Amino acid sequence: MYTFPPQMPVRILSQAEVTALLPMEECIEIMDRALRTLSQGGAQLPLRTVMRLPEGRGFFGVMPARLAEPESLGVKAIGVFPGNEGTTLDSHQGLVILFSPANGAPLAVLDASSVTAIRTAAVSGVATRILAREDAGDLALLGTGVQARTHLDAMRAVRRLRRVRAFGPNRERLTRFVGWAKEQRGVTVEPVASPRDAVLGADLICTVSSSASPLVQSDWIGQGVHINAVGSSIPTARELDTATVTRGRLFVDRLESARAEAGDFLIPRQEGAITDSHILGELGDVLLGRVPGRTDPAELTIFKSLGIAIEDLAAANHVFRKAEAQGVGLVAELGGLRG
Repeated sequence: MYTFPPQMPVRILSQAEVTALLPMEECIEIMDRALRTLSQGGAQLPLRTVMRLPEGRGFFGVMPARLAEPESLGVKAIGVFPGNEGTTLDSHQGLVILFSPANGAPLAVLDASSVTAIRTAAVSGVATRILAREDAGDLALLGTGVQARTHLDAMRAVRRLRRVRAFGPNRERLTRFVGWAKEQRGVTVEPVASPRDAVLGADLICTVSSSASPLVQSDWIGQGVHINAVGSSIPTARELDTATVTRGRLFVDRLESARAEAGDFLIPRQEGAITDSHILGELGDVLLGRVPGRTDPAELTIFKSLGIAIEDLAAANHVFRKAEAQGVGLVAELGGLRG
């Protein structure tokens, strides 16, 4: 068990350092553990506070949390700026700040773009590992940004991929993603002209877009498919049509968050197609054996991801411990001492 000293310097970790210290395979195991802890009641997790910026530029969110195992306390402050797509900046800009659970002293400041990119895909990896068929390996990626890249890594970590197709509305970005996958990962990705062309015949689907309206229609989806619905995190936007959600066995990262923020669930509920009971449980409940996941090879399973602060906290805590042991990062004297 880690012992928190009365006062210590604050370690500052860059995007490159976080990425190096948080390989996908490790992060999948960290997320598995954190989701179990959450569903066992070992977390404090208020709903995120979101401030919408004028002129539709984006929004700014604050996400505090405490996790019992591993013992962690912190907050993510994150701005989401869709206009950054296609520039040198990630759409997600922010920081994760860790504090001592013993005395509140700040411990570390980490780049949030890298933490968010990796932990989000790692949670989809956990969901795929426990919900998808063992032989699933025909992957459709709807989206070509940062999350498409990390989701390709996560899906490769938990399933043997036979085929990968990707769709994105911007042809130049789609071409860049295809080139990156081949050069950096040795994976051949087929660029396609429509979401339908990506989804037909796929048994793994990851929606990682910024679309506010459905990209996926139920009549494109075959039997035995698993979907990770990741891109939407507000009540008014969704990537899956109502028929898809109604048809699928639906699981979420956190019940309270999904019932407040998940447009993929809330819009079908508003339409009267489903009720709250359509969410069968949290992913942690499935991991703990409390709720059955896939019960038939032919059924459709859906994991609706919102991204929650305990995921950031668990990932940041892991990175901080590794950085401290290896002497990585900048060190600054921050925190309040009595004079």
